[in-house]
Amino acid sequence: MKKITSRWVPHQLTDEQKQERVKLCGENLAKFRDGSWRLCDIITGDETWICHRQIHRKSTNASWVGEDESPTTIVRRDHNYYIENCLKPVVKEIWKQRKSAGTKGIKLLQDNARPYIHSDVINYLTEEGIIIMSHPPYSPDLVPCDYWLNDYIKRNLTDQPDGKSLARAVSKVMKKIPKEEFKKAFDKLLERMELCINNHGDYFEHLIK
Repeated sequence: MKKITSRWVPHQLTDEQKQERVKLCGENLAKFRDGSWRLCDIITGDETWICHRQIHRKSTNASWVGEDESPTTIVRRDHNYYIENCLKPVVKEIWKQRKSAGTKGIKLLQDNARPYIHSDVINYLTEEGIIIMSHPPYSPDLVPCDYWLNDYIKRNLTDQPDGKSLARAVSKVMKKIPKEEFKKAFDKLLERMELCINNHGDYFEHLIK
């Protein structure tokens, strides 16, 4: 008898998707190795659910409402929200921290969610001089937010009574993360690209000790 644990598999990858993962990892890794790209020039981000109470899946979230009551609103973030509330504040902060260089050399690493790849988003980033790093579909194992940051934040949070206190708590956790932790997470990005290539594009989490 042996003890086993379950492991979440993001997607059942096709051979074509595995080949794309190998191809893009090889291309990106080559740019870091020849010095044309630097890890310190990468910005990255993602969205995740952070709850102050238990949230069930949508299928179990049905409820009865009175005749004059409004149903619960499910908020969806579109590309306009992404530009105005995510990208523009980040660009402003980049110029604040890099007064002479600005966005020169900055690369954005993000997944392929629909709001992120909308033409308006791509045009905005291009106008700001930000390079979008090629990222293969169904690859959360190749984005620092997915393989490190989101889980780190949630592990260090305590229960919060409402949304405002939750937002403050998340900001507090983020500000306390040592720079060394960020460096380790981005160094692992290169290691993960190599693992992806060596594992022929398949998921490799089970190979990480």
